[in-house]
Amino acid sequence: MTTPPTPRPLLIDMDGTLVDSTAVVEQTWTDFCARHGLDPAEVIAYAHGRPSTDTTHHFLADPGLAQRENDRIVAHETHVTEGITAMPGAVDFIAALPRDTWALVTSANRELATNRLGVAGIPLPDACVFSEDITRGKPDPQPYLLAAERLGVEIADCVVLEDSDAGIRSGMASGATTVVVGALDRFDDQLLRIPDFHRVTPAVLFARLANR
Repeated sequence: MTTPPTPRPLLIDMDGTLVDSTAVVEQTWTDFCARHGLDPAEVIAYAHGRPSTDTTHHFLADPGLAQRENDRIVAHETHVTEGITAMPGAVDFIAALPRDTWALVTSANRELATNRLGVAGIPLPDACVFSEDITRGKPDPQPYLLAAERLGVEIADCVVLEDSDAGIRSGMASGATTVVVGALDRFDDQLLRIPDFHRVTPAVLFARLANR
């Protein structure tokens, strides 16, 4: 008889992993680019997975303007929920997890994350890391290290679930086992990847990791 793999703490990203917010995010950054004569493809690629303030300061030389733009973007995204949905299978996947066995690790602030998860039908766990909790955003490992600390577990025992290049690099740098969620295939020679959570339960995920 095969022994089921031991469950491990999960540290899970929000946008693109649990929640599909693509339409809102892309329109927000496209509008930002129109205001400042920037290339939307370049900005959106850079912004994915990072705190918005990192992106505005990266592309705008004036720190004051960059901060004002960040405040404008955050205010807009916080109150726009049209088109926000859960990623396939995400609601059932999270429902199968005890609240104290996983942490949300997002580059969004608390209000934005709470609104998006609420619309998607996904409850907040006991441990969360929001943009206001960190001084260095993804791809720095700080967000995931803090999440493990808040769960009271060792980062080496954790599994990170991420969809973006910045988030994946953050998870890997933290020392956690990292799983790619979605279409990003550049890490396929190193990491397990699942398209989404359709037909993926926590038990299935841990079994796949154990068999690698």
